[in-house]
Amino acid sequence: MHAPNQYDLLRQRRFAPFFWTQFLGAGNDNVYKNALIIFVAFHAAAHSAYDANTLVNVAAGVFILPFVILSATAGQLADKYEKSRLIRLVKLFEIAIMVVGAAGFWLQDLTLLFAALALMGVHSTLFGPVKYAILPQHLKPEELIGGNGLVEMGTFVAILLGTIAGGVVVAIPGYGPVLAGLVAVAVAIAGWLVSRGIPHTPAVAPDLVLNWNPFTETVKNIRFAYGNRVVWLSMLGISWFWYYGATFLTQFPNFAKDVLGGDEHVVTLLLALFSIGIGAGSLLCERLSGRKVEIGLVPFGSIGLTVFAIDLWLATRSLHATELAGIAAFLARPEHWRVVADLMLIGLFGGFYIVPLYALIQERSEASHRSRIIAANNILNAVFMVASAGFAIVLLGQGLSIAELFLVTAILNAVIALFIYQLVPEFLMRFLAWLLIHTMYRVRKEGLENVPDEGGCIVVCNHVSYVDAIVIAACVRRPIRFIMDHRIFRVPVLNWLFRTMQAIPVASAREDPAVKEAAFTTAAAALRAGEVVGIFPEGALTGDGEMHAFRPGIERMVADTPVPVVPMALSGLWGSFFSRSYEGRAMRRLRGVFSRIALTVAPPVPPERATPEALRAQVLALRGDAR
Repeated sequence: MHAPNQYDLLRQRRFAPFFWTQFLGAGNDNVYKNALIIFVAFHAAAHSAYDANTLVNVAAGVFILPFVILSATAGQLADKYEKSRLIRLVKLFEIAIMVVGAAGFWLQDLTLLFAALALMGVHSTLFGPVKYAILPQHLKPEELIGGNGLVEMGTFVAILLGTIAGGVVVAIPGYGPVLAGLVAVAVAIAGWLVSRGIPHTPAVAPDLVLNWNPFTETVKNIRFAYGNRVVWLSMLGISWFWYYGATFLTQFPNFAKDVLGGDEHVVTLLLALFSIGIGAGSLLCERLSGRKVEIGLVPFGSIGLTVFAIDLWLATRSLHATELAGIAAFLARPEHWRVVADLMLIGLFGGFYIVPLYALIQERSEASHRSRIIAANNILNAVFMVASAGFAIVLLGQGLSIAELFLVTAILNAVIALFIYQLVPEFLMRFLAWLLIHTMYRVRKEGLENVPDEGGCIVVCNHVSYVDAIVIAACVRRPIRFIMDHRIFRVPVLNWLFRTMQAIPVASAREDPAVKEAAFTTAAAALRAGEVVGIFPEGALTGDGEMHAFRPGIERMVADTPVPVVPMALSGLWGSFFSRSYEGRAMRRLRGVFSRIALTVAPPVPPERATPEALRAQVLALRGDAR
């Protein structure tokens, strides 16, 4: 039986036309932009009083300026109007822009060429909010991470192919610039034709009154995003990635020439390695995350971004360019293979880092404001990329080498990551939970779709080990607040993790009645707020691997707040390091590593039928004979 995966989306109308539309658009941006930069670099003297370096930097500014000025308006348009029609209009606009650009190449008119580049910036600004806001409207929650992975992979591959195509075509003797313009027009037409297949995508805020003042609207959108702590910090994390990436990509030409002794083809190779790494990391996100938005991958990605950037610095300390060599001569030197590996791994971990953050913004943003939040994110991205250029200029001006700039960026990445994870511990908690079930255990998951996507509910499970709550939290897409024995809650090391998960410690009435009442009060408030509360109704960790009677606390919970109850069962954990299978004690002897365990989930039980006896019988049936 075929297991669903992200590649199935490429055969479905709800995703494929949009994917190829954005792929062609990202590629065309870079076909035109790189063709223009190379044309300016080699022919600027004949057409302008300004030198080539000045014009190249002006080109970068001209393209990015619309993101700062018009993103707020673009976000409003994407929320107010039906998205498929809006995309087709944007694609028609792209065709007109490329006609202007082709005319500029034909006439060798820098004014027309730069006007077209600025308009391409406007085109990309208008398309940006639609690009990410349309996905949650057509994809299921379990498809969101895979869809974003495909989009990120497609974007970076398109950037690479577009950059190469623009450079190769414009360099053709004689009619190269004209051919580059015609290629851009052809790609724009192809993008419009493909966009006609994008299905109808209803407006999420049709009654929105447009605010045409980009500055006040930008402030308004940023304030709105700031109100959602996780979304805001995710936006900052994405913008930091663009800062990090821009720092590396901008330095590739001089890094190849001055450090590695490579020619223009080696520069292209470095770009290809970086892009292939990001594409591979983006595609792997679905497999590593179990088809859910797994923000535990974000710390994993940030670790790799720091480790391999530091290793890149270490790998290049003894390298000194003597003469420029091509790709074959570059790869013939063994010491360069470490550089190749570092660049690909930086890209790979960049994919692990960026894809879950985009998916998290889509999932956690209010649907009616999603496009405007993404537009605000695009503005932050542009600001961070400009800041990266300024910071690099300052550091290089102070005498730092390019390799040392990479080292500083790696250290900054670690500092910023720790700062963000301290503010939102959910990122780090999810990483540790993800790490646990991908190192110590091999988890088979069944019936996870039975956990409601929204609204308050209670999950009940048998209690086999000290890490039951962590395993469940790593498998279930929604955050769960577990009620757990106050003694387990205070276990050293695990205590920090349980507090980060906002677990609720409980004691028996005989031990501490105040703690017990506080636990039920907190749980009721969480359920009324639409959260998921988890409970192990046996009341204690099993000492023999068998299930014991469920205590009546579950009846009180559903009586106080009538919500569905989702039975689930863990099996295979008995005998592992965190269970009491060794002389009645846990964590005494390392065993059960790489154990195959299972989490099985049944459909929700209505609150009126959620008795301790009925729930125990159902959990026992789900568990079966395995312990």
